[in-house]
Amino acid sequence: MTLKLAIAGAAGRMGRELAKIVHTTEGCTLAGGLEAPGSPHLGADYGELIGEKKLGVAISDDAAKVAASVDGIIDFTIPKATLSLLKHTKGKIHVIGTTGIDAAGDAEIAEAAKAATIVKTGNFSLGVNMLAALVKRAAATLGQDFDIEVLEMHHRMKIDAPSGTALLLGKAAADGREINLKEHSVRSRDGHTGARNAGDIGFATLRGGTVVGDHTVIFAGNGERLEMRHVAESRELFARGAVKAALWAKGKKPGLYNMFDVLGLE
Repeated sequence: MTLKLAIAGAAGRMGRELAKIVHTTEGCTLAGGLEAPGSPHLGADYGELIGEKKLGVAISDDAAKVAASVDGIIDFTIPKATLSLLKHTKGKIHVIGTTGIDAAGDAEIAEAAKAATIVKTGNFSLGVNMLAALVKRAAATLGQDFDIEVLEMHHRMKIDAPSGTALLLGKAAADGREINLKEHSVRSRDGHTGARNAGDIGFATLRGGTVVGDHTVIFAGNGERLEMRHVAESRELFARGAVKAALWAKGKKPGLYNMFDVLGLE
């Protein structure tokens, strides 16, 4: 049975990329598109919006109606939009690539996952998730003798920092060391900060140009340094990962999953 999918944030850069991948991927079909009220793209045919022939799928701002007509929604939007969508995805697949969601929002998502099959991660790239698995292993093996720093760069328009991917990688390092990332996270340094605390996981953020995504995890020891890096060259790789996650979620019980589950990396 073909999986009917809708895209939230349908007319955005990521939304269009997701739509193209859904439209061309075997086993799923593009069946809906959601945009905010007042969007100039409301009513437009989604096929024409992504450079294809008409598909008979109109862009809508009616989340309840769109959700009721599909098997799942892929959602790379903003925290407020993602959280408002939760009430419409009961019994559905909800793939969440939205970043910048706070702890309270995460709690809402965890509650919603009791009745929906939710796959949420800071990055749907297959390569990034493999990197996270390697970071976790390296952190566990190298131990406290190596300081960990996460460096990330994105395009000038990105609105949250550190990136969801940087936090995913930082959490992988913390999990490898069996520590709480929140208690050992250093997000900024300015002025007379004093010496680095042993066990801290530092984050550095760069913004500029049209960079899709560049992440490096640095393990700095005495006299040596190990660097693990992932460079994203196209948004297509995130879209392919998200669609893979949606197809994987088909038939799964309600719950909160991530890409480690999808890829079998745990």
